[in-house]
Amino acid sequence: MNVAKKKIVLGDLCAIIDCEHKTAPTEEFGLPLIRTPNIGTGRLILENVQRISENTYRLWTRRGEPKPGDLIMAREAPVGNVAIVPNDEKVCLGQRTVLIRVKDVGVDANYLNYLLNSSAMNTYLNLISNGATVGHLNVTDIRRLSLPTLPNKSNQRKIAAVLSAFDNLIENNQRRIALLEKMAEEIYREWFVRLRFPGHKMMKIVKGIPEGWSFDKASMFFSLAKGKSYAAEELTDDEEQMPFVNLKSFNRGGGYREDGLKYYSGRYRPEQVVYQNDVVMAVTDMTQDRAVIGRVARMPDLGEKGAVISLDTVKLVPKNIHKTFLYAYMRHSGFANFIKEFANGANVLHLKPDLITQQKIIIPPIQLQNKFVPIAEPLYAEADLLGKVNTQLAKMRDMLLPRLISGKLSVEHLDIQFPPGMEDRP
Repeated sequence: MNVAKKKIVLGDLCAIIDCEHKTAPTEEFGLPLIRTPNIGTGRLILENVQRISENTYRLWTRRGEPKPGDLIMAREAPVGNVAIVPNDEKVCLGQRTVLIRVKDVGVDANYLNYLLNSSAMNTYLNLISNGATVGHLNVTDIRRLSLPTLPNKSNQRKIAAVLSAFDNLIENNQRRIALLEKMAEEIYREWFVRLRFPGHKMMKIVKGIPEGWSFDKASMFFSLAKGKSYAAEELTDDEEQMPFVNLKSFNRGGGYREDGLKYYSGRYRPEQVVYQNDVVMAVTDMTQDRAVIGRVARMPDLGEKGAVISLDTVKLVPKNIHKTFLYAYMRHSGFANFIKEFANGANVLHLKPDLITQQKIIIPPIQLQNKFVPIAEPLYAEADLLGKVNTQLAKMRDMLLPRLISGKLSVEHLDIQFPPGMEDRP
């Protein structure tokens, strides 16, 4: 007689705690408010996170206070992304998120984090999401989410440790990238904001700016090439097609985002192609908070054929300005925060590209730019290289993940040294 195995569902193994369905009042300082853009694949993204007061935190965590080892899932945009709450962070759920807390002693939270972020699970979550324009997960569907048979807890922990090794390397490289970019920013600000550039003591100030500097429309220093409009069916994961730079290619604080790259199978014009070190700016924002509008990214080496840019972006084509200095100016001068205020739209915010080149900007002479570039360029180049390393590490992790989860790669007899944060957990 065959006995049917009981289906494993997420709600049987975990407590599912919904968020408050209203907007939390934010503060300049305080505790991180985790909204859907802050939920990366496995890890929280706390760069430019919104913050709340202690009082708001108490009100917004009445249903359940997030604790280290809890998981937070995005119910919308992007559907199904899951991140684990780290040991050293106190966070609060924002709108359209849900807290997942392991209650079954046979389940390891780190393993569950990787399982829920697997490509098979992510595909399924997107299939069951509903919504006319934006996919949306219901809490009931999350509770009923079917899970495969889990390995024993010892093997779960070993699998999580193997995958965590990749993520820890990626995270360390991201910190190094941030440090390199901060060094470049400090040099820029010392020279061109505080005006302590080489020879500044001998320089006269004429009408509020150093003698020899230019104060003119941005169109005198760069022109714009608009990106390509596209249909959803023209985007693909096929790496044989043209790399496609869109809004996901921008970090919220500026700079190129390695894991945001897509591929494009449609037609395009030569001026819509970018190559290594080209500067691209975001001119659209789907989130209504202007997080990426006006932010620029410096293109890494994406191969000889380059990459196509989407209509949500523009390429900045330098003239009478060094390309590296143009990137530094757009990253560190405050121009992005200024220009984003011109964006408008009912549902999707958009910045008219012509408004960018109409603004007046102050630019130092090319001789001073040429002194800055040899100092800043190695910092940006090293950051670019670390970003490329992270791309390869992420690909290796993503190739291993389904094989480890499915048991095709056995960890049974591996002697694993657990990373910090895992070794002391049962």
